[in-house]
Amino acid sequence: MHPVRKQRLMIVLFIVVFASLAIGLMAFALRENINLFYPPSKLVNGEAPEGVNIRAGGCVVPGSVERSKTDLAVRFAITDGNAALNVQYTGILPDLFSEGEAAVVNGQLQNGVFMAEQVLAKHDENYTPVEVAEAMADASAKTGTSHQASCAGMDLSGNKTY
Repeated sequence: MHPVRKQRLMIVLFIVVFASLAIGLMAFALRENINLFYPPSKLVNGEAPEGVNIRAGGCVVPGSVERSKTDLAVRFAITDGNAALNVQYTGILPDLFSEGEAAVVNGQLQNGVFMAEQVLAKHDENYTPVEVAEAMADASAKTGTSHQASCAGMDLSGNKTY
């Protein structure tokens, strides 16, 4: 092999190894900061990992919000129209948080209950997070109801009550 060609090959190999190492280290460093989104039906069915930071979103089930009388603890359920997920949160809820509206929660699933570290409410009447909109659209297509109708008539199990 010609010395110039050998030198070029070594440079290319060095770049490939260095780039692979850099990408591997970045993925390793970011693995704890990745928040994957799961709709409530996948969380209830056991398709999501427990004890890992994840996101869930859906509609807050009307009548499910229970506030503690002694501290800032709140329990509520969110649904995507197929199943309802119980959520526990300690802290101040956003001003726009209400029953029958879209919400996204960040936290961990523990023993079938989502322990939220952060609760995000929808921004205004026209905004719904992309993942939540897709899950709600799937539920609406299956049930033949609109977003608000799919939220309004559900109990904690995610079954329609009307």
